[in-house]
Amino acid sequence: MKPCTKRRLLPLAALLGAACTQAMADSAAIKINQVGFPPAAQKLAVVPAGKAAAFIVVDAHTGKPVLREKLGEPKPWDVSGETVRIADFTALKTPGRYRLRVAGLPDSAPFDIQGNVYRALNIGALKAYYYNRASTALLPQHAGIYARAAGHPDTEVLVHASAASAGRPEGTVISAPKGWYDAGDYNKYIVNSGISTYTLLAAWEHFPQYFKAQDSNLPESGNGMPDIVNEALWNLDWMLAMQDPGDGGVYHKLTDKDFDGMVMPDQPHATRYVVQKSTAAALDFAAVMAVASRVMAPFERQRPGLSARMRQAAEAAWGWAQAHPDQIYRQPADIVTGDYSDSKLADEFAWAAAELYITTGKDSYYQAMRPGRLPAGVPSWGNVGGLAWISLAHHLPRLTPAADKALITRRITSLADQLRDTWSQSPYRVPLKKTDFVWGSNAVLLNQAMVLLHAYRIGRNQQPGYLQAAQSALDYVLGRNATGYSFVTGFGAHPAMHPHHRPSEADGISAPVPGWLVGGPNPGQEDIKNCKSYPSALPALSYLDHVCSYASNEVAINWNAPLVYVSAALNSLQ
Repeated sequence: MKPCTKRRLLPLAALLGAACTQAMADSAAIKINQVGFPPAAQKLAVVPAGKAAAFIVVDAHTGKPVLREKLGEPKPWDVSGETVRIADFTALKTPGRYRLRVAGLPDSAPFDIQGNVYRALNIGALKAYYYNRASTALLPQHAGIYARAAGHPDTEVLVHASAASAGRPEGTVISAPKGWYDAGDYNKYIVNSGISTYTLLAAWEHFPQYFKAQDSNLPESGNGMPDIVNEALWNLDWMLAMQDPGDGGVYHKLTDKDFDGMVMPDQPHATRYVVQKSTAAALDFAAVMAVASRVMAPFERQRPGLSARMRQAAEAAWGWAQAHPDQIYRQPADIVTGDYSDSKLADEFAWAAAELYITTGKDSYYQAMRPGRLPAGVPSWGNVGGLAWISLAHHLPRLTPAADKALITRRITSLADQLRDTWSQSPYRVPLKKTDFVWGSNAVLLNQAMVLLHAYRIGRNQQPGYLQAAQSALDYVLGRNATGYSFVTGFGAHPAMHPHHRPSEADGISAPVPGWLVGGPNPGQEDIKNCKSYPSALPALSYLDHVCSYASNEVAINWNAPLVYVSAALNSLQ
């Protein structure tokens, strides 16, 4: 979720019932991936430095020791204020359930070693999108206890004054149903949908055999398309409706004027609007539709003509952006929902050009990308240039002679080298730097992992450090972090329980909707006015598991997407 200048929350007493409270992370706890590891994976835990110099791994059922090893040397981690040692039990490859034991400390949370150990996690992370679908009821046979009524049909949406055109003046009624609610709120944003939908489509393009075998129990399951494509289509159909057929421009978002309260999605009835066309929206749309066009090409029988329509829509949006290269989103005075405004658009132009080049084979798009000027960075909604390099590297064999294949490979591997070096030097063995602890830090880490995994793949699996650093990133969000939480709802012995997510708060069910990655530690604490009980100001501990904390505990579609990608990749590559 994009940080917003204003958030609509319930009155403090009603929201909290009492002051936000949360104990400091147990400094004596062993920090470990609470789900588990593939047998061939590197397996690390973090142990607080003390008198013990060794550890054992025990069978979780019998307590019988199965491995004894020495702990690593003590190292301080300034972002958490801890001094820690690494426990490396990679040598243990026998399937089973285990705990790690260190003299003087409580045993670790249990963890599994087994093949396809992240299957349930991957299905859960993908199914979270289903739970956040707009414009449809979630039925018990697919949603279980999280079944709910349909919310926001979005079949009668007004064109806001900021989005008015000659063909669609202010107040014009359009229909734009489907799509995913963006985060903890009930609005829908093209810019954030861009990277979110792309990452799901990339996961399918990169690991098709894995997703062909997956059954997520969606309403569409068994229709001849993989579930990950079915889920992406729910959002793609909405995105197509956000393009003005008159000129090819794309509305920035579909939204209420203000945030809804903490209610179920069928309860709000505020007027909904499409707001301003923007260059960023048009370019993100063009990139995603170019990808979707090639993904949908083999599924002509299931969705006749859709691939061609998506390609045409992508090129129309590109044309609009060329004619409007600096149409920056400016939040209208009467709209206070998330803005996702981006004034630096070179990366969006490059990403859209790269995807159109791959899909169409037109060299003019590769030239428009200006590859010599485009650095590779860890992807985020506001910095999508890295997605261009990921796609180009994946499709390297099919590119025309115009492409500089050596440059493409170098961009990915150079960035991966930097991330691997940070990981290898980190006392917690994560690629995160101090400056990476921002709003959505968990997604920063998983997007770093996505880069590392792609570098590992294009290097033909010859750089194990890339794979190990990516494994460590998943370990972190599943419990090997300074807070000791699993940051994925419904997974691990100590998962986040109170995400800033309206359905999870309003449905009357004690457990939150499962499969959501929460934002994670954020020393910015932008919600401190409403959440006064953060346990620490230290970057790695600045996390609050309470619904009040939209700055550290919200969920978002762009944060979950790399969780889907990384969990599938680590299952597939190990």
